[in-house]
Amino acid sequence: MTVSNSHFTRVAAAAEIPAAGCLSVQAQGHTLALYAYGGQVYAVDNRCPHMGFPLSQGTVKDGILTCHWHHARFDLATGGTFDQFADDVRAFPVELRGGEVWVDLAPRPGEQQREHQRHRLQDGLERDIPLVMAKAILTLMDGGPDQAVEPFRIGLEFGARYREAGWGQGLTMLTCMANLLPQLAAEDRARALYHGLAAVARDSAGRAPRFRVRSLPGEAPDMATLRRWFRQFVEVRDSEGAERALISAIRAAGAGADSVPEAARPAIADMLFTAATDHRYLQIGHVLDFTNKALEALDYAGWTTERAELVLSSLANGYAGADRMEESNAWRNPVDLIALLEQAFAELPAALESGAAKLSTGGGVARESLAAILLGEQPEAIVAALLDSLRAGSPPAETAGAVAYAAALRIARFHTSNEFGDWDTALHTFSFANAVHQGLRRSNSEGLVRGMFDAAMSIYLDRFLNVPAAPLPTPNGQGLRKALADLPALLDRQQQVEATAGITADYLYSGSDPGPLLAMLGKLLLREDRDFHTIQTVEAAFRQFAVLQDGAGAPEAVNVLVAAARYLAAHAPTMRAQGQTFQIAQRLARGERLFEE
Repeated sequence: MTVSNSHFTRVAAAAEIPAAGCLSVQAQGHTLALYAYGGQVYAVDNRCPHMGFPLSQGTVKDGILTCHWHHARFDLATGGTFDQFADDVRAFPVELRGGEVWVDLAPRPGEQQREHQRHRLQDGLERDIPLVMAKAILTLMDGGPDQAVEPFRIGLEFGARYREAGWGQGLTMLTCMANLLPQLAAEDRARALYHGLAAVARDSAGRAPRFRVRSLPGEAPDMATLRRWFRQFVEVRDSEGAERALISAIRAAGAGADSVPEAARPAIADMLFTAATDHRYLQIGHVLDFTNKALEALDYAGWTTERAELVLSSLANGYAGADRMEESNAWRNPVDLIALLEQAFAELPAALESGAAKLSTGGGVARESLAAILLGEQPEAIVAALLDSLRAGSPPAETAGAVAYAAALRIARFHTSNEFGDWDTALHTFSFANAVHQGLRRSNSEGLVRGMFDAAMSIYLDRFLNVPAAPLPTPNGQGLRKALADLPALLDRQQQVEATAGITADYLYSGSDPGPLLAMLGKLLLREDRDFHTIQTVEAAFRQFAVLQDGAGAPEAVNVLVAAARYLAAHAPTMRAQGQTFQIAQRLARGERLFEE
């Protein structure tokens, strides 16, 4: 029998607690472990905060409660843990009243719990403990999708500060997940952020922290000078000089304000994009892709001057140390693509000037016809087609969109007779082309236009991955052959590439609302263990789909999601260990008694 008195509740008679043991009791929805020790009675939540094992089956020695499952140890009096893989167990105030045990079961203030989980998220990032991060995210996002910004910021700043090499796969995956949130089902959004934050922790684990340089003292030079210096430092692979020039430019753009003004952000983006395209296809496209993701991360987290300096300066090492395709045999022989591009770049200013005069006449891009040339075997014709498109008045961003579409088709038509690793070759081109496209929608940078030509040459080099070309799914005129609900079971088996593509295409060609399909593909992505390239593919395809979707069943929009579905199916199933960890965290957050009989 339990009796309430204010927040205190009678839970047991003191005599019921074994002298050297523990009593498990239930009161007002709580299961408590009552320990008699050292002449006092202590009450703690009976669920071990690590994974829910009953602490009533634990042992107290010298005031320390040990859970026998994973040997997590807790101060019996306060609940504080000595093992950071666990968490503090909730300890309840106890009063003895006439031989009866009364326990204060008042709920803890919500903000107090949130503050605790902010610290725990930091602990999880520092020590690479996925379960700790999952539990923190579930609490911090309990208020809805808008609550994702705070844990995203924590992860962004942690990753930019504690990885000596700077921006890498982890921060890219985190930003991809933030971009995917609006398309995901509500119940999957916390899981998405968990995938991204766990990737940041893994990417930083065991790495030295990054020590930033400061901006130049006094009044900074003008932006044109800092931009020139930045490019020069990158050219000679001086990452420290490049970083100082970049930080000084950001500081100058902020003009002493707490945030970088929106009007100044395109100049900073152009400074980065120009240096990222001074050489060809840097680090198989990662440098430009990472740059675009860093800018998107600031759009989401906020452009405070301090955060912009921290995040964007983390790119400097990648710029200075990247492989340059001028040094690659594939870009030099048997066709010297570098020489071909340099000739095109000499013509580029005039082509852009000519096109700018015609923009008002509504010059658009014939995407399918341009894509057909881009997928061909004549690099000279590809370069000429891009120059002609720009001269005709097609906006550079639209032309870049056609290039990104052609890159997606390489994945949509990738034949499974190729080596498995070649999926990534096509993916690198697509993620790079998507970054160029998204960047041009942000900043009308001539450097990014050069990147568009680089992407086109990479598409050309990938041509043998479509020999033979897998057929694109077409409308079957008979409605849906299978429903979206069939996809989860399908992706429980390996290499269900064509069947997955067929369901995706059938659904879209039927004129159905694409929202449930996007949510399903996102759900299937998140149930697999995190994989950098698969996350890149799905996120880039979703971004391209948003641009291409101009009506139900538009073939171009269908084909980019077919590319994502095929890539996802080719890389499923995995061990799904990350999903199991997150599911445990969810059950603990819901108050389930995982192991109590």
